[in-house]
Amino acid sequence: MRVLVRRCWAPRPVCGGPGGRLSPQWRALARLGGSPGGEDGPGVRVREKPPWRVLFFGTDQFAREALRALHAARENKEEELIEKLEVVTVPSPSPKGLPVKQYAVQSQLPVYEWPDVGSGEYDVGVVASFGRLLSEALILKFPYGILNVHPSCLPRWRGPAPIIHTVLHGDTVTGVTIMQIKPKRFDVGPILKQETVPVPPTSTAKELEAVLSRLGANMLISVLKNLPESLSNGRQQPTEGVTYAPKISAGTRCIKWEEQTSEQIFRLYRAIGTIIPLQTLWMDNTVKLLDLVEVNSSVLADPKLRGQPVTPGSVVYHKQSQILLVCCKDGWIGVRSVMLKKTLTATDFYNGYLHPWYQKDSQPQPRQCRFQTLRLPIKQQQEKKNCCYATVH
Repeated sequence: MRVLVRRCWAPRPVCGGPGGRLSPQWRALARLGGSPGGEDGPGVRVREKPPWRVLFFGTDQFAREALRALHAARENKEEELIEKLEVVTVPSPSPKGLPVKQYAVQSQLPVYEWPDVGSGEYDVGVVASFGRLLSEALILKFPYGILNVHPSCLPRWRGPAPIIHTVLHGDTVTGVTIMQIKPKRFDVGPILKQETVPVPPTSTAKELEAVLSRLGANMLISVLKNLPESLSNGRQQPTEGVTYAPKISAGTRCIKWEEQTSEQIFRLYRAIGTIIPLQTLWMDNTVKLLDLVEVNSSVLADPKLRGQPVTPGSVVYHKQSQILLVCCKDGWIGVRSVMLKKTLTATDFYNGYLHPWYQKDSQPQPRQCRFQTLRLPIKQQQEKKNCCYATVH
């Protein structure tokens, strides 16, 4: 196949590129069949078909699954999809490094730490959960541009924490989008492939991430098998339905008993509770809520519970189910374990903190004998938590 593209250097943009420059996929097509010694340098020839030379950008567990799929394709000599695979990740305070680096080292893949991106020649870049804005100059180094594996149905949940916000807002459907990166803005490029999956009502962000990471890895391989065709068939994102998924701040984990319903608290727990424990205040001490459970109707029907005057944050120990019942805006949530000075079961907390209080004062003040909203200092509230499930691009 030999593709001829007429170059037009008119003042207006050509083929969708900024300032009259060809977009990456058109630049690739324009070079197909180029002769040695042309503008791309001596002997440089853009590939029309696999095997591709790939530079992968990623950090976390979601990205690791995409890298694993690329590596498996590289090892499959019969299919010949990937010829070269190298990795870029970001520095980590952990000696082991982030999941992507761990996998790359174990698989003996070349690894660079951002902003070092190596100096090799590649056909296409792939990004998954990278967390750095890639410059236009870098994007234009790849004849076929850079693909992004994003765990949402764009344009819903653009930004660094799509999986968390999917769970936090009770979405019933989500998915994965393979898109092409554009410079200067996150998650706005054309969609090459998109698939949806249902969100189980009780799914945690961690569980959902595992499902979406496998789906995204399979979709990425499918796109790479027909890369030129996928790029030419890309569609622009709709202008309607755009939502944003910002990083989760430290203040998000503080339960607001007077403001949040039981459903909102459970969504928050499923979204971030296994990453950042939810927090509250007990007698001026910070308490982490480790294991939340829904309260069934038989517990709520207990006459002892129904006969007590309660306010949001009130804590009652239910002996039969061995859980702490905590009153919120519209009902109750159950807590099986907490962390104060150490991890305590609900029974431990009752024996060590709740029961002695009632013994010393048979008529305790409801204002004191309850969980209260932990108010973080403004500076700490503004600090961002870069969670491992907050997929970033």
